[in-house]
Amino acid sequence: MGSSKQLCKTLKMKVIDAHNAGEGYKKIAKRCQLAVSTVRNVIKRWQIRGTVEVKMRSGRPRKLSDRTARMLVRKTNQNPHLTAKNLQEDLADSGVVVHRSTVQRCLHRQGLHGRVSRRKPYLRPHHKIQHLKYATGHLQKPDAFWKQVLWTDEVKIELFGHNQQRHVWRKKGAAFHEKNTLPTIKHGGGSIMLWGCVAASGTGNIARVEGRMDSTKYQQILEANITPSVKKLKLKRGWLLQQDNDPKHTSKSTMEYLKRRRLKVLEWPSQSPDLNIIENLWVDLKRAVHARRPKNITELEAFCKEEWEKIPSTRIERLLAGYEKRLQAVISARGGVTKY
Repeated sequence: MGSSKQLCKTLKMKVIDAHNAGEGYKKIAKRCQLAVSTVRNVIKRWQIRGTVEVKMRSGRPRKLSDRTARMLVRKTNQNPHLTAKNLQEDLADSGVVVHRSTVQRCLHRQGLHGRVSRRKPYLRPHHKIQHLKYATGHLQKPDAFWKQVLWTDEVKIELFGHNQQRHVWRKKGAAFHEKNTLPTIKHGGGSIMLWGCVAASGTGNIARVEGRMDSTKYQQILEANITPSVKKLKLKRGWLLQQDNDPKHTSKSTMEYLKRRRLKVLEWPSQSPDLNIIENLWVDLKRAVHARRPKNITELEAFCKEEWEKIPSTRIERLLAGYEKRLQAVISARGGVTKY
């Protein structure tokens, strides 16, 4: 059985055949069960165009010209954080009055879509140089080297997770271009600060930071948690301590403490959480804790410690197995932001 289009065309051709046989409009309309005006239009179209097919209609002309579309793309490339309303107002100032959705459709046709701006640390030129130096200097390190690293970090976990989002206009695959990310600065009722450590063999200790973290408190946390964690994770002699360049980590008193304890520290570039595998575990931890919906700070702390212990060593092993790709991504970005 033919489709409705084929059937319609067949019926139209019946009208034409009957007309060529000398039948009148009314007789054809009665036999084909059509309106006389329909028969007249079919025959007229055949006489003018030589076909019964309906010509494709062009539709209403677009309100935005190709030149205006290029201008919108240029503006979003210069500043991806512009909203459709901002662009609509810019057009209105130049005498082009359109609805916001018209602006959005125009950008969609150009492959630009509103997406959540990814939060990434603000990188100055010297940060990028340090990133690149670290990546190139450690790219060829063997797996055995990374298995001897004790990764550490602090994180703030809120009782009720919040998520501020910003949108940018970008194309597919451009999520981590620097202009499309949202810069953040480390550490901004209802939250706790945690210090934790991990190694290739699993998670080490996790401890709550009471009050404001300063150099003295940081050293106390290291004193109470480093040795037990090293023993638990069975790190061999010559293991390295990874820590970021937060002022309390690099203060004179902390450096003296590390030297006194004979702790070897892994060289680390500033503003580089994307190079620390523990950042991925913080995401896992937050997701698991918030899924349990803690009702108060006490429950929040308890859930954090319970879920931290549940993180499988295979998860950490996979992160370390892909560490070379992180370093390659930094090199490709010339020390800039990456997807990690």
